Amino acid sequence: MRWRILALLFAARVGLGLQFQTLGSVGGDLSGAFGLDNAEIGLMIGLFMAPGLFLALPAGFSGRFASDRVLAGLGLFALALGGAVSATAAAPGGIGMGRLLSGAGFLFATLYFTKMVADWFEGREIATAMSVLVMSWPFGIAMGQVGHAWLAELYDWRVPFWAASAWCALAALAVLVFYRAPHDVATRAGGGPSRLMPREWGLILCAGLAWGAFNAGYVIYLSFGPMMLAAQGMGTLAAAAVISAGSWLMILSGAACGQIVDRFGRRETVLGLCMAGAVAALLLLGRPGAGLTASLLFGLLGMAPAGVIMALAGQAVASERRAFGMGIFFTIYYAIMAASPPVAGWLLDRSGTPSAAILFGATLFAIVLPAAILFRTLEAKPRIVPLRANL
Repeated sequence: MRWRILALLFAARVGLGLQFQTLGSVGGDLSGAFGLDNAEIGLMIGLFMAPGLFLALPAGFSGRFASDRVLAGLGLFALALGGAVSATAAAPGGIGMGRLLSGAGFLFATLYFTKMVADWFEGREIATAMSVLVMSWPFGIAMGQVGHAWLAELYDWRVPFWAASAWCALAALAVLVFYRAPHDVATRAGGGPSRLMPREWGLILCAGLAWGAFNAGYVIYLSFGPMMLAAQGMGTLAAAAVISAGSWLMILSGAACGQIVDRFGRRETVLGLCMAGAVAALLLLGRPGAGLTASLLFGLLGMAPAGVIMALAGQAVASERRAFGMGIFFTIYYAIMAASPPVAGWLLDRSGTPSAAILFGATLFAIVLPAAILFRTLEAKPRIVPLRANL
């Protein structure tokens, strides 16, 4: 049953990547239509993550009053509505409003999809399951990198938003109709305390830092990698196809990486190897003619441990406090994700070359391993439960 649930959540979560990638795929069209510079395009990309700064904690706390299924479904409907708002916008402000609405939906859907998988796979194959779930995001992005660019070229920049919204609306209906919670979670819905233990605070902060830096580096690769290749003389569609190759490859490498960690452990060793691959791939991207090699290295090694990093959040907090812990986790994640694309765009505008933004992305990947090592250090300390914890 749990693998069927995972397949449902994977298919639904593909829509999140599709909706996110719309702006990155049509950024050039929006620059031509509205006169936006690179920093403003970066800001539009970052707006998708901005609601998490304010809504992650309320979203985690709302799990005490509504089911995971309902909250995830509402998040998907908000993603669909936000895409429709952007598609019908007559000015950049309307597109920004649509991105904010989609971002709020993304928060709820992502938070509760993560909790659903942690509930179903707690104590068994959680790194593998999280790897499969997390791979739905790059799968949707990779579809959007090629599909959105094709739709925008064939029709106009509004059609990719409509296509992503249709997927999200259908996914919302599927989750509301077919998802079922594990029996032990269903019987104690809304019952757990929300206060984290001191050790859990340290663990969730480390997990959020690692996940935020990892994803921000990925978004910078997706958003500014095609510009790097275009600066070397590659066409728009060809550059999008080369960069998307890494996203397609990581769908397989991510599941394999989760299996390796579940079976053999050595989490920090795997992360160290993979983050070295990510940094090397971004540096290689600046060498003329090495774009495809860099993309394949990035997908094979750099992005492979996504599920392993996400699994840290499920392991950081006890199940009865998991929804609230996820709220803390995603607050940190969104703070990093909202700030990083505008910083990368600013670096591009100041330097006049995409290599400055790509170097910033490599720096973000380098942060992941130290955060994971600190997580392991705190995890190894004995769990101390205060006598007043349940009062």
